[in-house]
Amino acid sequence: MALFKRRTVGKPGEWYYCLKHQKVEEGPECPAKDRMGPYGSPKEAAHAMETARERNAEWDEDPRWHEPPPK
Repeated sequence: MALFKRRTVGKPGEWYYCLKHQKVEEGPECPAKDRMGPYGSPKEAAHAMETARERNAEWDEDPRWHEPPPK
């Protein structure tokens, strides 16, 4: 018998998108390594991949993330 129970981090009322199962979940269903979130609503969690793509595109175009060309 284990002394410490392995706990999945998260709380009911927090919404996540599970990358492994490709579904929205509430609270601690899957391990944190397989989730994106937390989000404020199931609708926001359902659009997690779209949000990530938009943010990545913004960061790719942000000049603060690029070094100036060598002289």
